[in-house]
Amino acid sequence: MQTMTSQSMQQCIDDCLHCHRTCLQTAMNHCLETGGPHTEPEHFRLMMHCADICRLAADFMLGSSSVHGPVCAACAEVCHACAQSCEQVGGMDECVQACRACTESCRQMAQGLDLGNFTGQARTTSTLQDRLPM
Repeated sequence: MQTMTSQSMQQCIDDCLHCHRTCLQTAMNHCLETGGPHTEPEHFRLMMHCADICRLAADFMLGSSSVHGPVCAACAEVCHACAQSCEQVGGMDECVQACRACTESCRQMAQGLDLGNFTGQARTTSTLQDRLPM
């Protein structure tokens, strides 16, 4: 099993927190003030969800959660979608850059962990479902 260094995790945390802050500020200030396609429900919700999952991923890593890998994988997907949406709408280069950096960091964090525990592949420890309270 590959493990991530504390430096890699700290970089991912920093990227997640930067993306959270950038998406939230861009949505609440630039998008709401600009209007038009910037406030279309699908785009605006995606930006807010991106900010939320970035904060959540950082929280999982800061809390040394054993399931931060799948959260980082999900965060990477949302950040990727948000970067594409912001790029398409236009005028949000800082948000696009923050989302892309977070996408890459979270993908590396998720790939650096043995996700077999969550996909039914070769690990003998419990699955994510086994760890969740009923």
